[in-house]
Amino acid sequence: MKLFESELRVLKILWRMDSVPASEVAKEANAEYAWSVTTTYTVIKKCIMKKLIQRKDPGFICHPLISEQQVQAEAARELINRLFNGKADCLVASLAQQHTLSLSEI
Repeated sequence: MKLFESELRVLKILWRMDSVPASEVAKEANAEYAWSVTTTYTVIKKCIMKKLIQRKDPGFICHPLISEQQVQAEAARELINRLFNGKADCLVASLAQQHTLSLSEI
């Protein structure tokens, strides 16, 4: 599933805060990204349509339906498939060539 940056931003807020009213998400989005309430609600509605967020009433409570780990795993799979012909070892080799890894990171 393709996530737009705006959708990921809303999800990041919800992963931190868990189940909260949309108004709280809007406050956080305004503080972090200078988004208007309208922008935040539009993105929330798109996330609901994509089944990334569940809306609970009363109170327009937003709850993430996908975990951060699921999004990371999907993004990693997409990256490996798109840039490394589906070969995870090529990704690891590329990372090892580009960055010096400490013993603990290895």
